[in-house]
Amino acid sequence: MAKELKAVEYCKFCINDTEGKVGRYVKKQALVWLDIYSGHDKYAYFSKKRAKRITALLRIIMHPDLHVSMYDGLERYAHFFVYAVLCTMRRDRKNVRYYETALLEICRKNFKTFNAAVVFIILMCLEPPFSRLFSVAPDYKLSSELRLAVRKILKCSPALTKHFKITRDMITMLDTQTEYTPLAYSTDRMDGKLANAFLADEAGALDNYPVEAMRSSQITIRNKLGIIISTQYPNDDNVMIDEIDIAKKMLDGLNDEKGYFALLYEPNDEIVNNWETDDNVIYQSNPVSVTNEEIFEDLIKKRSRAIAYENKRENFLCKHCNIKYKSLGTEGFVEITKVRECKEDIPDSFWRGKTVYLGLDLSMSNDNTSVAMVCFYKGRIYSKIMGFIPEESIERKTDKERFDYNRSIKNGECIACGDLIIDYSVVEQYILDIEKTYGCTVYQLGFDRYNALSTVQKLEAADEPVDCVEVKQHSSVLHPATKLLYESILKREFAYSDNLLLENNFSNARCTYDTNLNRYVNKKKSSGKVDMVVALIIAVHLLNVNELLSESWAVQT
Repeated sequence: MAKELKAVEYCKFCINDTEGKVGRYVKKQALVWLDIYSGHDKYAYFSKKRAKRITALLRIIMHPDLHVSMYDGLERYAHFFVYAVLCTMRRDRKNVRYYETALLEICRKNFKTFNAAVVFIILMCLEPPFSRLFSVAPDYKLSSELRLAVRKILKCSPALTKHFKITRDMITMLDTQTEYTPLAYSTDRMDGKLANAFLADEAGALDNYPVEAMRSSQITIRNKLGIIISTQYPNDDNVMIDEIDIAKKMLDGLNDEKGYFALLYEPNDEIVNNWETDDNVIYQSNPVSVTNEEIFEDLIKKRSRAIAYENKRENFLCKHCNIKYKSLGTEGFVEITKVRECKEDIPDSFWRGKTVYLGLDLSMSNDNTSVAMVCFYKGRIYSKIMGFIPEESIERKTDKERFDYNRSIKNGECIACGDLIIDYSVVEQYILDIEKTYGCTVYQLGFDRYNALSTVQKLEAADEPVDCVEVKQHSSVLHPATKLLYESILKREFAYSDNLLLENNFSNARCTYDTNLNRYVNKKKSSGKVDMVVALIIAVHLLNVNELLSESWAVQT
């Protein structure tokens, strides 16, 4: 079975790719699933019995354009998607699929709706009697694209045609009375449906409601599945943004999300700005172009037009490269794998005798607050960052942000204080106790004026006052520290103790450039909480100004 399984062959191709044709997150998902396929995962296993049934179905389903069996006609990535999603099973529940959500971020001309139709035909054949399947799209015409693809495939597959009834609004599998119905967000109510499986097509044009309504309908379903498919869209408020963020954090190991499969065909951050010349931007976003020369050549032509004509650029970058053109000036701060290379054990005793700088990002009273401590020692920046959250908001924030705050509190990365709002006195006492707790000397504390004046007045009026300096949140001020921190991470001249909350903040952080090309972390553009990173940059700013840029500076020994 393993020798003929194209899904496994494609996984190995992705993992072993050295030419840059496969994106970072596709490689990560391939590694995760190949581990499951090999029997090394404690939560899931690959069902060879189920795979044989699906292979048998694919051999009798005919490809309407290529006139071969679907098993021979499907693209390599589609084999991976079909077998991974439908044949990966839970170890703790008999005959229950492991993946409840399957996310596919992929460009046009990669047959995404056609391949989704194949998945739906398989589901209609294998799901329990009287199951209900739905497709959801912005309007009925888009939603019906899946129905048309299913109809086209069935009409060209003699072995299946007699088992299905096709009407204008529904397709029914006669043997099991399983029904598939297309829905339109613009006219149909999503509530009140009971969906064994659903497909959200062109999800980049949908807000969260249709997907969450479908998921809510599945609460009582034992073997549920939601498929979410889209290219990038130029808007900032669509369900794909959240789903892609969840998937990336899962693949980066920043959350414990289970039952989530994601193929994210988008270019790696480091080559996004080279889209005009780097062919790997096309390859990483369009898996079919890797083996289909005609499609690749067509995309090269479209790229040439997008370079020459501004009005063609948005469509090319969004729909054929999965790059949000309107946000081309926005990029991730630093790749999370580079951050993790800087993680090391820094005992509390390390700080004894050191001169340190503090950064305070004091948020609104019902949000996260952070205090960062840094020092420069033997050519490296050492750091310790503590977060603060309202105690009665832990569960709400955990659900909303998909991050386990209870674990961070248990690990000493975060302090819960107050009820629905943060108890600022806890933050203030933590700062005042730093010298006694760590045996260090606080040289200065940097703060953003917003929401911080009362706290700063108390720190400066304490028995052992803290010298507080306002650090304006402006690109011209923060750019040098942002650049210094970024370069220190890449050169492994930055160090931090194990801190999953900090890593989550780094993963969320997005940078923009001002008109002078000053780079800074933009809270509004970031995909989640970044208060720890902002506090760290403020602390690094003070370190840079007082030591690294000072003529009297001497390296601590």
